[in-house]
Amino acid sequence: MTPTAALLAAVSLPLTAVTLGYSFLCWVRPFGACSHCHGTTRTTSRLTRRTRPCRHCDFTGLRLRVGRRAYNTLRRLLPS
Repeated sequence: MTPTAALLAAVSLPLTAVTLGYSFLCWVRPFGACSHCHGTTRTTSRLTRRTRPCRHCDFTGLRLRVGRRAYNTLRRLLPS
């Protein structure tokens, strides 16, 4: 095995494993915790620090993962 092939294998195998793992995660659990309210469905206002419903997740505490959003877009664009 040449040094170039070894380097290519050392870079591509972990990258492939991470990509497949994230794809599997997006398939099994398409929703993650909202990044603004951290899944609590409540957030605080900046001025008064009162709690109010989180408008980023529509008071669900969940958001669609980026990978699942990309998958849904590709599925809509490509013919079946």
